[in-house]
Amino acid sequence: MYITGSLINSYFICPRKTWLFAHQFLPDPENDFLEIGRLITEEAFKRDKKEIEIAGMKIDILKRRGGKILIGEIKKSSKGLKAGIMQLAFYLYQLKKQGIILEGELLIPKERKRIPVKLNSEIEVEIEKTIEKIKEIINCEKPPPAKRITFCKFCAYSEFCWTEV
Repeated sequence: MYITGSLINSYFICPRKTWLFAHQFLPDPENDFLEIGRLITEEAFKRDKKEIEIAGMKIDILKRRGGKILIGEIKKSSKGLKAGIMQLAFYLYQLKKQGIILEGELLIPKERKRIPVKLNSEIEVEIEKTIEKIKEIINCEKPPPAKRITFCKFCAYSEFCWTEV
């Protein structure tokens, strides 16, 4: 299984979501929160180059600022801040492995937040450990047990966890 930024993000939200996503269980396409996220990504930062595919990654924004090229990840809120930062750090890590050193910004348009993200040795180690943990989760025959967390009420995968059979 190829590790993606979305898997990194989901791991920091919910390991069960990571397993479901990796095993191609599709989230509810009519989930309002997914649609809101898509709209925010489409409408925000109209002047910047959007959704660039580089080396198997889908990067939300590529822009220039102060003579630097930055990559950006757009999120609808700061509720999953660690997940968003680590997703963006994963992209920076993957690019660095290919000899491309960049910086990033986590962008939260509704909150008017721009959070700079730079790769350092500490974050690289955390990314490497996270990749290994994700591989362990993915290789399990069944998903981790469902645990109720604050993200559950907004999750497009909630039917896989909380629907009675």
